[in-house]
Amino acid sequence: MSLLIFKAMADDTRLRLINILLHYELSVNELVQILDMGQSRVSRHLKILAEAGLLTHRRDGLWIFYSAPANGSQRDFLNAVMPFVTKNGIMARDQDMAARVIEERVRKTRQFFNSIADNWDDLNHEILGDFDLAGRIVRAMPKGCAVAVDLGCGTGAILKSMQSRTARAIGVDGSARMLDLCKCRMLPEDMAKGNVSLRIGELNHLPLADHEANFACINLVLHHLARPEEIFAEIQRILSPGGTLFIADFIRHSDESMRSRYGDHWLGFDPEDMKSRLTAAGFEIISTDSHPVGKNLVLFIIVAKSCRG
Repeated sequence: MSLLIFKAMADDTRLRLINILLHYELSVNELVQILDMGQSRVSRHLKILAEAGLLTHRRDGLWIFYSAPANGSQRDFLNAVMPFVTKNGIMARDQDMAARVIEERVRKTRQFFNSIADNWDDLNHEILGDFDLAGRIVRAMPKGCAVAVDLGCGTGAILKSMQSRTARAIGVDGSARMLDLCKCRMLPEDMAKGNVSLRIGELNHLPLADHEANFACINLVLHHLARPEEIFAEIQRILSPGGTLFIADFIRHSDESMRSRYGDHWLGFDPEDMKSRLTAAGFEIISTDSHPVGKNLVLFIIVAKSCRG
């Protein structure tokens, strides 16, 4: 096995791939763009590295994404060996290109949501139908909640409902147009008194102070993020000790139309995997359930509690 690993690394292109994928999870097409090589050539090198256990991959619908192993002996090996690999100008350029690819993903996502903001409530109704997601969220909110935040609040339909159960409601979204529509939904006096606060920002760098919120919800948002697990650490940071997190998202499916019509990056998730990621991030799972919704999709709901101070 060790010979297979060293053979896999004995190639400049494969070292470039490892250097990139230690930091990012990227699709084959994105790697083709970064390396400026043909797809068949890049795919061949990826296959060699994956067979040696130096890369992992996941299939999401028609797309395949590659990254270095997150842990285990192969990750330990890469962490030990890669510092001794000479980082030439090409590798530095690769890193810059990969960062630009990720930035472009974020820009396109923001642009997409700005463009569909006016139709967002109708699009949501296509999926949820008569399922009362806002009611489920309000019932999960703790009594006497001082500050509640809706992460990826969109046009504010759920945030408006949350006001009945909290002294202060905060909505965060990366789309300026979404927040404009959200503001129109709120009473001017609530905005003036600070009972409602709307903040623009990315969900992996939340515009909230440490331990600012007692309750956070993130609904039909994680599947739009390139690295959903990154946000759990941020939610831990902004939640008070023992604060409640409510997650609603789709169970894994194969409807590719969701990418173009709704801007989805992931075609749903495995709830057990999501629970494991939450537990690893310091959350205690309180409850889980699932509900069929429109377009033959199934919504899973997880309520968790922050176990970190």
